[in-house]
Amino acid sequence: MLALGVGLAVTCVGLSLRHRAPVVTAWSTPGAALLSTSLAGVPMGQAVGAFVFSALLVLVTGVTGWFARAMDRIPVPLASALLAGVLLRFGTGLFSTMHDSFAVAFPVFVLYLLARRFAPRYAVLLALAGGVLASVLTGGWRLDRLRISLAEPVFVAPDFDWKVLVSVGVPLFVVTMASQNLPGVAVLRGSGYDVPVSPLMTWTGAVNVLLAPFGAFGLNLSSITAAICTGQEAHPDRNRRYVAAVWAGIFYLCVGVFGATVASLLTAMPHALVLATAGVGLLATIESSLTTALSDKAAREAAVVTFLATASGVTLLGIGSAFWGLLAGALTSVIANAGRRRTRPTPPARRPDTVGDTAGV
Repeated sequence: MLALGVGLAVTCVGLSLRHRAPVVTAWSTPGAALLSTSLAGVPMGQAVGAFVFSALLVLVTGVTGWFARAMDRIPVPLASALLAGVLLRFGTGLFSTMHDSFAVAFPVFVLYLLARRFAPRYAVLLALAGGVLASVLTGGWRLDRLRISLAEPVFVAPDFDWKVLVSVGVPLFVVTMASQNLPGVAVLRGSGYDVPVSPLMTWTGAVNVLLAPFGAFGLNLSSITAAICTGQEAHPDRNRRYVAAVWAGIFYLCVGVFGATVASLLTAMPHALVLATAGVGLLATIESSLTTALSDKAAREAAVVTFLATASGVTLLGIGSAFWGLLAGALTSVIANAGRRRTRPTPPARRPDTVGDTAGV
């Protein structure tokens, strides 16, 4: 946890200040799920070797620029639909959690609406405060689970075994790029931040290589946290929203240093409070993403397909729905546009009595 916290702090703060844009990084959650099954029986040294190898592949994509070229071909409506699909479950989670925890989730929702009316900049913070109060009054906190302790760095020398590199390192790279970096870039593009992609890949890969011997894996661009930092709640002036990403990096560092303490805090916190706060925090981003996705009539069908496929949560070949949603939307766009080209009316034949024909008579 310490290595991840340091890596995320360095990349969040450094890249956000460098590009003056809310560049937020995270560790690969799908990658963690992949590792939980594929690392069974693998020595720690070989696992670290796979972490290093995967990070080197990310570094290569940044240096060569092929990922940036691929992202430049994605239309903005599809990127926005992808983002909306990724965030949909958080928006619906706000209301689904009311079934079992109405006394916590509903006050969060109402306070958010009221704060949006009178103090929009602090709407999410006030909603969170109200949710904490409501959860305390209902006895939802389990304070007996809180533990306070500091993390310590542990170095593990990488051991490169080609079988582990192929079976763990390559899938970790693919999952990180398709399920994390792709929607992460979509968040930035959908929010109007035209940040060069290649340097982001280069630096996240390089930092991951350096910190992999300490346990860091799958450093990538964030989509969920980035969606919060790129929204209006972060700052009314979009040119100042990078400050939110800088603070996110600082908090990442705190999480890394107090990793065990933060983990115990999350287990003590009511799950409904987490879902409700995440839901209200992402409402504005979901709204703007859907607006952009459906703004272009020609790309509307492809955007809807992208949104639905991404929101479905389907996972194929170990790759998450963000990749398949974008692929489905691109396929829809290609077929639809090809059909339009085939059915395009032919220009009318020129008549001999037109101006162009009589001019030479």
